[in-house]
Amino acid sequence: MRQAIDEAMQMCINYGQFKKIMYKKGYIINDDRYRKYPTIRSINDKKAVRMYHLGEEYLPRNIENKIRQNPYHYQDKYLAYVHPKKKSKQYKIYKFIGDFNKIKKLNGIDILFLTLFYLMGILPKDKPRHKPISPKMRQEVRKLERYSNEIRLIVTEKLNTIEDVKNYITQTEKKIADVINIRQKYRNKLRNCTNENLIKEYKQKRDDCTTVLSEYRQKLKIANYILEDTPKVKNVIKIEKRMKEIQQTEINRVKIKDRYVHK
Repeated sequence: MRQAIDEAMQMCINYGQFKKIMYKKGYIINDDRYRKYPTIRSINDKKAVRMYHLGEEYLPRNIENKIRQNPYHYQDKYLAYVHPKKKSKQYKIYKFIGDFNKIKKLNGIDILFLTLFYLMGILPKDKPRHKPISPKMRQEVRKLERYSNEIRLIVTEKLNTIEDVKNYITQTEKKIADVINIRQKYRNKLRNCTNENLIKEYKQKRDDCTTVLSEYRQKLKIANYILEDTPKVKNVIKIEKRMKEIQQTEINRVKIKDRYVHK
């Protein structure tokens, strides 16, 4: 089970993908947030194993925290493993046919960040890459981890526009408030509780709420970064494209001059 979990964690970018990989490997994970102990069992077995018996690092919240750090391209491994012969209906693959330099309008923020990664020299992986020209673009490479987290959230939550991001922030803030209220209820129950079993259960529920809050707050932080970074990214892309045009104009001028001298 540990080996299967270790392998699955290296093939996905979110917890939902992880559970699908585990199911295909022959394991069912039951980790309902209101369940006292998350369990895992083989499809061929009736008896489940409580996941804490596998070790602290194999608890769902710790698995999810580790997966969240995976690079976005790990999703390719997920698609190849879960859908080897056909594209996933849930996770669509889009290919841009043409030249990145000919993109005139950036309608979606996913395209915006894709263009940024291209001009950074991060994409594409199987072809000659663009080398950043402007000092501003070279500086942006230092923020690669931050931008990677942003594009991961944009794709997984389907945030196509700035308005989508604002709505997501509002919804997440509401979810945070709801979980805080639930956690406070368990804290109140603990104050006067004397039953050891109930105390253990209430503490687990309280801690689960804290884990969920941590996840929501992390996503909220990234969503606010998207609002902050989007206008900056547009400006950096504009500068880089302008520098490239100037560079190409100079190259063409030199070529014309060389041709004239040769003649």
